[in-house]
Amino acid sequence: MDDAAEPRRRGSPPGYATTSVRPYGAGRRIINRCLVSLALVLGVLAAPAVGRADRPLKLLALGDSLTAGYGLPSSESFPVRLQAALAAAGLSVSVINAGVSGDTSAGGRARIDWLLADKPDFALVELGANDGLRGIDPQVTYDNLDAVLARLARDKVPVLLAGMLAPPNLGREYGDAFKDVFPRLAEKHHVPLYPFFLDGVAAQPDLNQADGIHPNAKGVDVIVARILPYVKQLIASAPA
Repeated sequence: MDDAAEPRRRGSPPGYATTSVRPYGAGRRIINRCLVSLALVLGVLAAPAVGRADRPLKLLALGDSLTAGYGLPSSESFPVRLQAALAAAGLSVSVINAGVSGDTSAGGRARIDWLLADKPDFALVELGANDGLRGIDPQVTYDNLDAVLARLARDKVPVLLAGMLAPPNLGREYGDAFKDVFPRLAEKHHVPLYPFFLDGVAAQPDLNQADGIHPNAKGVDVIVARILPYVKQLIASAPA
């Protein structure tokens, strides 16, 4: 029957036109189109999570002996302990140990290209301790780390930069210039900064090995516990 010939359905309250209550026809088509559009939007929003669920995220830990785990079993090294802490927090992250004992910022700069062949999703840069121990010009350290951060940015790898302090025996002027390298770099490259990698561990005999420089297993756990919120924030804030 034509709608025009039946202004209201039998049993409908007076004043309710048929066209305002019918569930089929044009109304159904409008609803279907809305549902399809909503499904497409939800699909787009969900896509990045699906793409990451097929493998653990990769975090490149680029550093020196402090990252490598000098003097420790591999199971107690910083990358392994950090990966375990992330797993305990519900994050599936594979931490790549790119620490080389004795490495300076120049060494990290020389290695960065081939390290990126692993296509990391994130990077933690911990370099500079050996520069300070050797009294290398802070500007040289700045230039090397500047190149490292620029290279990571070129591959769109989000970075957490770890700061370092120079030994006090090198004098206050050198120490201030060295310390200033890291916030300057963080500001230039717009990356988060963990001010001092050995925070809470440096100069603590019970947290260091016999040399007084490298953390023991307890010291590594302190470093991991303190830097973990920064790493979690890096992962959470990065684009999918």
